[in-house]
Amino acid sequence: MPVLLTIATNDALAASAQNIGRLLNVKNVFFTPFRQDNHEKKPASLVADFTLLPKAVEAALEGRQLQPVLLAPAKRTGA
Repeated sequence: MPVLLTIATNDALAASAQNIGRLLNVKNVFFTPFRQDNHEKKPASLVADFTLLPKAVEAALEGRQLQPVLLAPAKRTGA
């Protein structure tokens, strides 16, 4: 049975990086694709793209990781 992780954490590229890296290589563990949410103010933060959750669930049930798992930064609107 697959496990789908949908992360939102301020230390993903710091203290949690090693654990996330290990989980990326574990069989039947999948991630909802994620990105840095604010690389200037929170450089270690990652957040999943929750709009991709339904597609990530479908992919995980098929035994595959939805790609790309690491997304480009979101385009910021406004000032």
